[in-house]
Amino acid sequence: MDRVLVVDDHRVVAELLAHAIHSQPDFEAVGCARGVEDGLRLVEDLAPDIVVMDVRLEDGDGLAATYELTQKHPELRVIILSANIDEGLLRRAADANACAVLPKDGDLHSVIDALRTAQCGSFTVHPRLLRRLVRTSHDRAVGPPPLTQRELEVLRHLSTGMGATQIARELGVFVHTCRGHVKSLLAKLDAHSQLEAVAKAVRLGLIHVFAET
Repeated sequence: MDRVLVVDDHRVVAELLAHAIHSQPDFEAVGCARGVEDGLRLVEDLAPDIVVMDVRLEDGDGLAATYELTQKHPELRVIILSANIDEGLLRRAADANACAVLPKDGDLHSVIDALRTAQCGSFTVHPRLLRRLVRTSHDRAVGPPPLTQRELEVLRHLSTGMGATQIARELGVFVHTCRGHVKSLLAKLDAHSQLEAVAKAVRLGLIHVFAET
């Protein structure tokens, strides 16, 4: 059973989310924190497996706190919730080693599902957010670059939030081989991160991501 800590400066939201998580058979909500200082302290005191982290907290930045936590506890899984999400926030969340980013106005099912699927080393973005990122992309590429069949397979797996280790296992190849494909994808798509590569690939019609209805 995974232990979950909720960090949100809106007390009612935090307590309701914690209650919903605690009602699931495979989770135990171990507490709520309202700010960065509280959250950092409770992670040390309660040793949760997963943290659900708001971005804007009463005493600081949830993404900065996420980076601090994942540097100190590499096995800790952090799911980011935010009401205002743009490309910059997604990049910061990925750099902070968050496992997932979800809209704060999304449904509870998405949060519970993210808790169950979050894995260290992977980065999952809610389909609605990814589509928003694609719509606001302004790169000037005139057409899709030529990708090999294997690169397309890796790209499709990246779009689901898988990391290189998971993709390698899925495709039956060595991890360093998979990382080579990812590096080639970034170069061909002129992308600086896996998230940007997926966004450009969707915009260019190389892969498709469907939003939830």
